[in-house]
Amino acid sequence: MVNKTEQYKPTYLKAFTLRDIKDISEIRNDIEKHMILIIRITPLAHRDVDDLRVVVEDLYKCVNSLGGDISRLGEERIIITPPSVKIWHKGNDTNL
Repeated sequence: MVNKTEQYKPTYLKAFTLRDIKDISEIRNDIEKHMILIIRITPLAHRDVDDLRVVVEDLYKCVNSLGGDISRLGEERIIITPPSVKIWHKGNDTNL
């Protein structure tokens, strides 16, 4: 008989506040661990929009290379999901 905890590996959800471009390494590590991330981008956006653009572009490439998904959650947050979790986008309902 298989123990319930051995049947599946849990997916963790982590909330994170992006304050500096240096935070990208921690976020990339979490992406590689297949975590679901909700990232508040407002602090960096208020400080340096160019740094924010660099971070988001880098995260987009990292997520896509692993088969995950990334999307905005309003004006202040982005969500990143592992390959096993897809984000519904308008027009995607034909795949359901």
